[in-house]
Amino acid sequence: MAVQQNKVSKSRRNKRRAHDSLEGANPNECANCGELKRPHHVCAACGHYDDREVIAQADEIDLDEDAA
Repeated sequence: MAVQQNKVSKSRRNKRRAHDSLEGANPNECANCGELKRPHHVCAACGHYDDREVIAQADEIDLDEDAA
């Protein structure tokens, strides 16, 4: 079982943990719709990524009512 040799002070412990804090998000504007989105991710509002549509929106898809 590991036993410490000397007490680690609060100051030394907190200095070690100084780099573990979380950073805030870095949102970018979507080039298509202008909504904020995460970098290198598909825009949730319009479905575009890198100036092309990769996810079709539900209102653009023609669904038959009796198909479901």
